[in-house]
Amino acid sequence: MIVENTPHRPGKRVHVVQGEHAISADPDVMMTTILGSCVAVCMRDPVTGIGGMNHFLLPEGKADGLDEGRRYGAYAMELLINELLRSGARRERLEAKLFGGARMFGGLSDVGASNAAFAEKFLKDEGIKVVGSSLGGMGARRVQFWPVTGRAQQRIVTDTHEVATLKEVPRKPAPPAEDEGSLELF
Repeated sequence: MIVENTPHRPGKRVHVVQGEHAISADPDVMMTTILGSCVAVCMRDPVTGIGGMNHFLLPEGKADGLDEGRRYGAYAMELLINELLRSGARRERLEAKLFGGARMFGGLSDVGASNAAFAEKFLKDEGIKVVGSSLGGMGARRVQFWPVTGRAQQRIVTDTHEVATLKEVPRKPAPPAEDEGSLELF
């Protein structure tokens, strides 16, 4: 999804859900998502001011169709990078910030850790510089990203209603995080 420059809508918020991505060069756009075990990669070219965010559910898997493939990290990363490049970004200038990968399910395999490891390895293999990350932990987080400036902010989610909007939430709500502070990466 490309967010168009529209001068009459200041402060545009774009919510990126599982399997989606968005890019923009509009300084009024802020992208946001809520993550549990999923990972979001916020990526930009600091020279052109073009940036974007993706949100993937699993690192790799077999997709039965185009829409199904969007759930997987490899496909989500390729979509984001290719759309940034088509819009004028240069691969050698791309920089990324990584969020998510929490352990949301006790007693099950740690999908969050697998997602985080995949994202870090993918970016390393592609030669894309990681300039910030907040991966792992035990709870959900809301991420906001301003693609033009590269500013990113994260807030730990303790509101059970907000956590319930995650598709990967366990049947019992996760216990509230002790620290309700925020983390801002520049």
